[in-house]
Amino acid sequence: MEMEHAIEQIRDEDDNVVVKRLPPWTANITCRGVVASVVIGVIYSVIVTKLNLTTGLVPNLNVSAALLAFVFIKTWTKLVHKSGFVTKPFTKQENTIIQTCAVACYSIAVGGLFINYRTFKYACKRS
Repeated sequence: MEMEHAIEQIRDEDDNVVVKRLPPWTANITCRGVVASVVIGVIYSVIVTKLNLTTGLVPNLNVSAALLAFVFIKTWTKLVHKSGFVTKPFTKQENTIIQTCAVACYSIAVGGLFINYRTFKYACKRS
């Protein structure tokens, strides 16, 4: 059974509604997106680990991850375009995938840190 693609309604210059078919979500997973999400995820993992160890609080960095992903990929796309290469345009869906992967990276780091810290604390009490 074939899944239907999502559609997006936009308005053109004459204020007419134009229906545009969006590609499936798998088409938005790109190499540049994976690289961007890993870089942002590593940076945020360090930041969140430091904050978690010093204050015990973990901030919600979803919006800043999306903004950083947008700036990173927009800059990358412009640099590649100025070099004379043609690239796939940056979409909202690709930004959402990058944001989700980056947030998953730092969430795993915090979860692993919490479990290791509790294990360490328990081991220290036993000895």
